[in-house]
Amino acid sequence: MEQKKTPHDLLGGRPTVRSMNGMVAAAQPLAANAGAEILRKGGNAFDAVAATTAALNVVEPFMSGLAGAGGATFFLATESKVETVDFIPPVPAGFDANQVDKAKTESGPNASVTPGNLAGWYALQSRYGRLGFDEVLQPAIRLAEEGFPVSSFFVAMTRGSVGRIKDLEWRRVFRAEQDWQPGQVLKLPDLAATLAQIAADGTGYLYGGALGEKLVSRIQSAGGAISMADLEAVSPIWEAPISAPYHNYRVNVPPPPAESFQVLLSLRILEAFNFKDLDLLSADHLDLVFRVIRIAAGVRIQNNQKDRAEIDALLAEVDVLVTRAADGEPVIGPTENWASGGPFDHSALKEHTTSISVADSEGNLVCLTQSLGSPYGSGVMVPGTGVVMNNFLNWGDLDPSSPNVITAGQRLAMCMAPSITTAAGQGVLSLGTPGSYGILQTTVQAMVGYFDYGLELQNAINMPRARLQDGSEVQIENRVGESTRKALESLGHRITVLPAYSWATGGMQAVSRDPESGALAGAADNRRDGAAVPA
Repeated sequence: MEQKKTPHDLLGGRPTVRSMNGMVAAAQPLAANAGAEILRKGGNAFDAVAATTAALNVVEPFMSGLAGAGGATFFLATESKVETVDFIPPVPAGFDANQVDKAKTESGPNASVTPGNLAGWYALQSRYGRLGFDEVLQPAIRLAEEGFPVSSFFVAMTRGSVGRIKDLEWRRVFRAEQDWQPGQVLKLPDLAATLAQIAADGTGYLYGGALGEKLVSRIQSAGGAISMADLEAVSPIWEAPISAPYHNYRVNVPPPPAESFQVLLSLRILEAFNFKDLDLLSADHLDLVFRVIRIAAGVRIQNNQKDRAEIDALLAEVDVLVTRAADGEPVIGPTENWASGGPFDHSALKEHTTSISVADSEGNLVCLTQSLGSPYGSGVMVPGTGVVMNNFLNWGDLDPSSPNVITAGQRLAMCMAPSITTAAGQGVLSLGTPGSYGILQTTVQAMVGYFDYGLELQNAINMPRARLQDGSEVQIENRVGESTRKALESLGHRITVLPAYSWATGGMQAVSRDPESGALAGAADNRRDGAAVPA
């Protein structure tokens, strides 16, 4: 007989962290502490997010790094507005799809876009921060020099990469032959030296300088396409977000070519339904959310190359989609992306990304998501630098008839969705997660928990989540009871059971701000190594 689960069983016991002075939520405690340290030294949210991202390069090197790419959405309190910055550079100008096969975009020198993360960190911090860029890099430099104790998640990610990555430099730096155990210490002296040189010389050390020359030499000597001209051309793109109302709030995400409009479309449909009539985590609650996610995914797949005006039009007219969501008929269809001829195989594209949420006492909020693509990216390192290259070209297709074909100079359509929610002219929530196309699903699930069911922020993140795959498959955490799972199956969902807290459903970080008191709440996902640290 199935025992009734308590709220503690379902939502977990980790508390929401609260502060008046600032908050950093990141996927690794030492990185979150690096950002909080900068807040305590007088920095603001933009200083802190740069410190946190650089520290993640050290302590979570399989998820992101300075040679990765990403983007951010942020609320600027002095101007009471939301902006975005995209630092996913275009496909290298010399990339020739005729010279590679799909395997070469997964691993090796042809898998990378030009590094964008370092440019993005600097762009945010130099435009809106108050400290020197050299100062915000110091916590990361210290962690790399002195070393840090690795976690069980680090061990799992690194062990899982040993068989795939043949690069000798990577195997030396991350000691591939060592039987890693949690608590053992890893030092990264080459990366420390690289970060110290960037602190001294600025980002030009990569974008046109000696580090860039080493990177290009390593990539081109093995047949890759990145050139010095590609590096020198890197320039983050500042844009207004796209947004949509949700109850008394407005949710903001990056504009196209980002595919984050699926989040907004899901919320626009769900806003038509009254969740007060549906018990939390009941089959009715979950069925509705899953149906809407699958409907919105189908629309996104058909429209993932549309411009801002076309996306705004999609978000404005949702009545037909609301009717479909309410009709009770099973929704079967894709959730990932389509290549020509059928579903695009993302099986090698493990969901390895990281997201950071930061707030300061002045009312600024930043949500930044960055990645290397797969674990440790392309598996290629630049010798003597500690720099791991990304494999972002694995997100595209080589078939010229595909809507997501890789073209030299093209900005890639990506599913990152760092979000900022506003109300009454103030930023009230920064929320982001990794998870590949699951990002566009789990963000919605957590927002329903937070906004519709009134859960505390940490409980909204702890709440059992699901990852929808193509067709009718729903991978759901086992804290959703057997009777509910059977009811979902009777409604047309093909259920696969995940562990209680599965990193396959993301690794969410969030910070909220009370618009009246200014009090901050931080929450981080225990599905990975997440931590929220107050300033």
